[in-house]
Formats: sequence, structure tokens, C-alpha cells
Amino acid sequence: MSDKAKKRIDELVERINRYDYEYHVLDNPSISDIEYDRLFRELVDLESQHPELAHSDSPTKRVGGEVLDGFRKVEHTLPMLSLANAFGEEELIRFDERLKKTGKSHSYVVEPKIDGLAASLLYESGRLVRAATRGNGTIGEDITHNVRTIKSVPLSLNEDVDIEVRGEIYMRKAAFLALNEARQQRGEPLFKNPRNAAAGSIRQLDSSIAARRDLDMFVYSVAESDEEAKTPHHKVLSRLRSLGFKINDRIKHVQTIREAIRFAKNFEEQRFELPYDIDGVVVKVNERSLYKDIGYTAKNPKWAIAYKFEAEEVLTRIKDIFLQVGRTGQITPVASLEPVDVAGSTVSRATLHNDDYIRAKDIRKGDHVSIKKAGDIIPEVVAVVKERRDGSEKPYSIADKCPKCDTHLRREENEVDLYCPNPECPAKNVQALIHFASRAAMNIEGLGIRLCEHFYNEGYLKKIPDIYNLKKHRKELIKRAGFGEKSIDKLLANIDKSKENSLEHLLFGLGIRFVGQKVSEILAKRFETLDRLMQADKDELLSIDEIGEKIADSVFRYFRDTKRLSMIEDLKEQGLNTRYLGAKDSEGALRGKTFVLTGKLSNMTREEARRQIEAQGGKVTGSVSKNTDYLCAGEDAGSKLGKARELDVTVIDEAELQDMLNRK
Repeated sequence: MSDKAKKRIDELVERINRYDYEYHVLDNPSISDIEYDRLFRELVDLESQHPELAHSDSPTKRVGGEVLDGFRKVEHTLPMLSLANAFGEEELIRFDERLKKTGKSHSYVVEPKIDGLAASLLYESGRLVRAATRGNGTIGEDITHNVRTIKSVPLSLNEDVDIEVRGEIYMRKAAFLALNEARQQRGEPLFKNPRNAAAGSIRQLDSSIAARRDLDMFVYSVAESDEEAKTPHHKVLSRLRSLGFKINDRIKHVQTIREAIRFAKNFEEQRFELPYDIDGVVVKVNERSLYKDIGYTAKNPKWAIAYKFEAEEVLTRIKDIFLQVGRTGQITPVASLEPVDVAGSTVSRATLHNDDYIRAKDIRKGDHVSIKKAGDIIPEVVAVVKERRDGSEKPYSIADKCPKCDTHLRREENEVDLYCPNPECPAKNVQALIHFASRAAMNIEGLGIRLCEHFYNEGYLKKIPDIYNLKKHRKELIKRAGFGEKSIDKLLANIDKSKENSLEHLLFGLGIRFVGQKVSEILAKRFETLDRLMQADKDELLSIDEIGEKIADSVFRYFRDTKRLSMIEDLKEQGLNTRYLGAKDSEGALRGKTFVLTGKLSNMTREEARRQIEAQGGKVTGSVSKNTDYLCAGEDAGSKLGKARELDVTVIDEAELQDMLNRK
């Protein structure tokens, strides 16, 4: 009987998986719902009678029922980057012009930007082994138990391949309406929009809840390194479709940015007719072999951009205007609004940017205004409805004192923003703590905005180094913070773990003005240790291609401030890592050696020489110092040659440099 049962189970699994693919991916079912249900019940009965014969990819696994204690963190094999946004035709044209500067011909693929939740699927030998959220782009959460319930996600592929794909989990409009109708009948809170419903469903610990939510998924890319990315994107999508993945049928391959713009405009007109929500289109370079040359910023690939549709505008009223103090002391006026729904979420605040912005739009307390979300994220006042004024509205001007510490505000030269110059301003200190602990900086999970504010008000945190002294107050925190022993111990463990972060995270966390994530990584990679960066002069900083006058001046001044130097010493004593850990991945004959190039080289440009030196693990700076190992002098070498001789730096010519580059 078991041989007969195995044969029938194998047949049912193959047939039902095929019917699921026809219905949920191809939207072209070949059997009736009644017949499908009969076969499904037969499979359930057989598997219950012979559990040892059940397949790991059986369609019955999609029913859910697995319950987790919590979500496990997983690291993506390759980062899941977000996309830069374009908010108009002109920005798409500028995007195209930047790409043309590479000198390589390219075409585009235009895809609908599904308003859902980005996720990664990992298959081994054609079997789904892991699904994860994007998280911070590097670390996500394991959601395999819930993704297995999504019927458009194949549990096994048509070929036994190892592959990782990325896509968007979403909820169709019809499923969203049905879900909210059922919740309303049960007296449960309603979801704001399909995206929130999808995100809430995929993060359920009980997979049976996700199974009932009728989620869906479009796959839009394969995770490959730039060295592996040889196949054009539109052919990759065809390949993924042949493996069994659901690929959006409205994706289009075009030759020019003008074609991409026309396609995007058509999509914008049709967006409300689609069975799912989109908030724009994605324009990608089709030739994936160019991705490495085109490159990346800290957060985004430069070969793709999200064209965001015009946001919905709504009317509301400004109840009040208050000032917000940032970590650098920047003063930002914020409008407190009568709550209103915009693009699926409730908005009660909007930024007013600065005093000039308020004056230009003549924004007043009590005004009725139209607002929208810039890029569907940040609320923004579009215009004042002046005809609805009743005379009670008064012109608004930013006060001349900080709202938190009463210090006189000042305006930096050539800037429109006002700043609080007080280094002891409590608002600045709290924001500095929040920034330091944030995901992009030291990534101290659990130490968020509210807890930073709470600990600051309680006196536990005043300066950044105090974060690493919280363990001394463990017993008090358990009693006073209201989180209990387990939560506080987990927080303290996360704080301790953050000490191991690479230098670029610490640099970004310090909040040096004009130094964002990308610049932090550039500086960490170039100098490798915090001590070497602190010793750098402005000329050495300016020698780095990506560093301009403002950044160099800001970094130089930051590390000449005695209070900041004292804080850094405190952090060192606490055991924080101050080295660039990524540098250890760079091996080569010139590992750890610093070069300066001067004069004209015969067989390569200085830029080519720099790239080859860095490829061998070396480093190139723009000025000679006591830290320089070699000066490579070409024809017409200038003052750097004299400086090198003064400092007893080894001088080599181009032929000697080439010999060094050829060593293994």
C-alpha cells in the first residue's frame, strides 16, 4: 500500500503545484476550484496517513501553522540596496546624462514599482531554504515560515539550481478590501493600506495568520555580484520566469530615456486601474555588465532610479508652528496639523524647512493649507489657501533664541538655516545620542528615540560615551525603565556588541557635519585607523577625489576640538574598535603601503596608477607626510619631490612602481 500511496502523493504534489502556478502566476487556471479542492483534500488525507511520505515542498505546507518565538536575524549574501528617487521628467533626464558620461551605450528596463515589502528568497538545489526581509540592507529577518504560505512563491523550481532572488511581497487590492471587511465585522482595527497589511502579515510569528491573508509576490532580480552580472536584465527576468517565479507582465525593455519617460507617464495614468498598488516605476540599465563601472553610492546603485508618481494632495489646517533642534543645532520649523490621511497614512506634522520658506509661501498659524508627501514619505506644505483666511492668522517668524536652551541663534555664512551654537544644548545632545545609536551608525538595537530621551531625562545619558556606561546602572534600569531584566540585558548586550563595528560606523555616528555614510566609508577605507584620520591635515583630506573644501574643513576642525578629542579618548577606553575592518579583505603586494604620485607618467595616467596600487592593497594620498612610504616621481616632478627628500621618503620612478605592481 505504501508504494501505491507514494506514487499517488508524488502525482498529487506535481499536479497541485502545477495548478497553483497556472492560477497564481499565469492567471490561467486549467481546472475548476471544486476539482482543485478535491485533489487538495485527497493529498492532505494521504499525508496524514503516511507522514513519512510527505514532500518538503508539498502544497499542503502553504496552509501554515508554524509558530515562532521570535524572528531570527540573517545576513544577506549581497546587500539589498534601496533606490534613489526622481520626482520629475527633468530628474530622469539628468540620470540619463550622468550615465552617458561613462561612454558606454546602454538601454533601459522599466518596471512598475510595487508598493509592498522587499524580500529575498534563497534556493539550494531548486528548493526554497530561506526568505528574509530587507531589514537594513545587510541584515534582515528570517520570514521563511510565512513566505512558504504565499502561493505565487515556488517551493521548488523547475531546475535544481542554487539561486537567490529579490522581489516585492504585496497584497492585491481585492484581498485588502476583503481582509478589512472581515476585520470590521470582528470589531478589529482596520489596516490603512495594502502595503501596511502586507508588512503586518509577513511579520506574524504564527504562519497560519499569513496564510489567511492571501499575499502575493513579484520577483524582479537575481542576487549576483557585479563580476557575475553578464546577462542583460530583461533576459534575466525571462530566465526567472522559466524557473517558475512570478514576473510582472507590464515590464518593458526600451532603448532611450524618452521611451522610458513615455512608458512611465502611461503607467501614472493607469495606476488606479491596476489590481495592486504602485507608487512609481523603476528605471534600470538593462546591461548588467556595466553595473560595476557605473557604481554605487552608500545607499543606492547609480544604474537604477525610482521615478515616483505625483503624490496625492489634501487640505488641512495648521494648528501651531514649533521649532525642532537637530543634532548639529540646526533649527527646523515644523507645522502641527489637524490630522489628515495622505496616501494611506495619517499625517499630523509637516516640515516648513526654514524662515525663508515660510516667508516665501506666507505660511501662518491657523492657515488652511494643501499638503502632500514628498516622494510619498515626508509631508510638505504645497500652498496656502489664502481665500479661507478670516483675519485671525498672523505672520510667523522664527524666534531668535533656541527653544530648548534659550541661547541666541545664529546663521552660518552663505546658509539659510539658523543654528543653536550652544554645545550643551539638551536637544542637540539627545539628537546626537539618537543618531549615534541609529541603524546606519552604531546600530544599537533597542536604543531608539524614546529610550534615548528617557535615559537622558533620567540622567543616565548625557554624552555619547555614557551609552557604554549604562551597564553600571543595570540594577537601577531594571527597576526604573520598566522593561524588566531580560530586555535590559538584551539592550546592554547590543551596546557591547556595537564596540566591534568597523570604523566607518563610528565616524558616521560621531555626527561630523557634512560627513554622511558614503564619506564615512571613504575616510575609513583611505586612512584605515581613527588615529591616522585625526592626524590628517586639510591638504591630505582634499587629495581624496570625493572630498571637497567644506567636508575637509569640517573634518579637520572636528578633530582639533579638545572636547571632541576627549570624548573620542573616552570611547577608546571603553574598548570601541577604531579600525576599518573592511581593509583586511584587501590583500596584495602593496598591502599597508602609502604612495604619493607626482609628475607625468609615461605608460599610464596617475589615475590608472592609483587604481592599480589600491587593487594591490596600497593607498594613494595627495601630499607627502611622515606616513608616506613611497613617492613615485614622473617627468617634471614638482615640490613634492623636495618634500619627500626632506622627510627621507623613498623615491621611486615609474619602472620601479611597475615592478612592485607585478609582484605577487
